[in-house]
Amino acid sequence: MGGHRPAVRAAGRAAAGPQGQGRAGGGLNRIFLVCHGATDAVRQARFPADEPLSRQQSTRQQSTRQPAALAGPARTDALSRGPELRCAQTAEALGWDAVVDDALADLDHGSWRGRSLAEVEQAELMAWMTDPDAAPHGGEPVSGVLKRVAAWLDRQNDVGRLGVVTSPAVIRAAVLAALGAPASAFWRVDISPLTVTQLTGGPGRWTVRETGLPLE
Repeated sequence: MGGHRPAVRAAGRAAAGPQGQGRAGGGLNRIFLVCHGATDAVRQARFPADEPLSRQQSTRQQSTRQPAALAGPARTDALSRGPELRCAQTAEALGWDAVVDDALADLDHGSWRGRSLAEVEQAELMAWMTDPDAAPHGGEPVSGVLKRVAAWLDRQNDVGRLGVVTSPAVIRAAVLAALGAPASAFWRVDISPLTVTQLTGGPGRWTVRETGLPLE
């Protein structure tokens, strides 16, 4: 592990550049949305709580990976992440000194946090997955995360190259916002751990350049 991690950290620092200086010149905005690494909740089909990355997803494995989408030139002008522990650990493994942005928080699953799909009332689960405004768990409805992420994208004006570590729900919401897709498409976007989704453009004109690109 010691042979790889310092190199990745150095690359991450060089990519981010001096904080507070913004991007070097104009050009097209690019947002690199990195999905956090796998957790036990992902592997066991449970609703996420604020659990750490899975032990099977070793720090060594993660620290040797950099977003392939950021290669050539490998730089960003700013780095952000969701507030969850799994996002913090993924950012650290990438060598990213990312700033917490609550707008990038995972969908709040309320009373379902930590429970498996089988432990949830199936009628309520079906209502939640078919009605974007439903929140039988008492947390955030799908429509809520869609509006939150769309509003976040609308604020990303003149960001240059922005690196983000966040959760699958946030990345799905960003893809739907960029495409102008209906809320019913939310469950039809597959976002795997340690993949990159890249958006280009700006508020009102975001384009999905690629999605699901593995970091390795």
